Amino acid sequence: MRSENKSIVSEFLLLGLHIWPEQWSIFFTLFLGMYLTTVLGNLLIILLIRLDSRLHTPMYFFLSHLALTDIFFSSVTVPKMLLSLQTQHLSITYEGCISQTYFFIFFADLDSFLITSMAYDRYVAICHPLHYTSVMSQSLCGMLVAVSWVIAGACALLHTLLLARLSFCADHIIPHFFCDLGALLKLSCSDTSLNQVVIFTAGLAAIMLPFLCILVSYGRIGFTIFQVPSSKGIYKALSTCGSHLSVVILYYGAIIGLYFLPSSSNTGDNNIIASVMYTVVTPMLNPFIYSLRNKDMKGALFKLLSKKTYSSN
Repeated sequence: MRSENKSIVSEFLLLGLHIWPEQWSIFFTLFLGMYLTTVLGNLLIILLIRLDSRLHTPMYFFLSHLALTDIFFSSVTVPKMLLSLQTQHLSITYEGCISQTYFFIFFADLDSFLITSMAYDRYVAICHPLHYTSVMSQSLCGMLVAVSWVIAGACALLHTLLLARLSFCADHIIPHFFCDLGALLKLSCSDTSLNQVVIFTAGLAAIMLPFLCILVSYGRIGFTIFQVPSSKGIYKALSTCGSHLSVVILYYGAIIGLYFLPSSSNTGDNNIIASVMYTVVTPMLNPFIYSLRNKDMKGALFKLLSKKTYSSN
C-alpha cells in the first residue's frame, strides 16, 4: 500500500516551452518546418547513398544509419510538442511517458555510438590510408552498427526498467516538453540512488567515453595532417573531416552543456534551450552540413536531379 502523500499516476503534464499564448502559432509553424526539414533532409541523404554507387563506402554507410537515427530521434519528441502547441493538450499517459523516455535514451545513445564509428573511420582513412580497405571491411562496419544498436537498446532498457519500478508523488507536472529522465526522477517518491548511479555510469559509457575516443581520434588526425608537407593534402584531409567535426561539436556541445555542467548554470530555460538544440536543431542541420560541405553528396544530388530533369523531358 502507498502512503497518503502518494498516488497512482496515470498521466503526466508536460509544461512544454515557456512561450506566450499569442506566440503558439508562430512556434508551431517554426517547429513544424524544422521537423519536416529534418525528416525530408535525412531521407534525401539515405536515398542518395542508396542510389549512388560512389557513396557505397564505410563513411556513407555510417552516415545513412545516422540519418535514419536522426529521423527517429526527432520523431520521439517533436510530434508530441507540436500537438501540445496546436491543441494545448499537455497530458501524456504514464505508459506513453515511459515509452518516450526509452526511445529518447535509445536514439540519443545510438547517435553517440554512430558518430564515434564515423570518427574511427576518418582516423583509419587519414592515419592508415594504405590499410583502410582491409581494416574498414564490410563485416567490421556491419558489426560496429549492430553493436551500436544493441548497446544503445540495452542502456535504454536498463534505465526504463529502473524507472518503471519507482512510485510517483501526487505532483505529476514535468517542466519540459518531453519526458526527460532527470525530471521524472525528481517527481518520484522512491529512493532514486540506484537510478542516479546508473545514469552516471551509463553516461560515462555512452556519452563521455565515445566523446573521449573522438577527441583522441581527431588528435591523431591533426598530428598526421600537419606532418603532410603538401597544403593540398592538408586541405583534402580537412575537407573530409569538416562535416563530421561540425556534427560532433553541435551534438556533444549541447549534451555536455545540459547534463555535465554545474547545476547552478542549468536553469529551466537553459535546459529547454539545450534540449531543443540537440533534439530538434542538430538533426535538422545534419543534412545541410553533409550536403553543403561534401562534394560527393553534392555530386550525387546533382546526378539525381539531372536524371529527373532528363526523364521529364
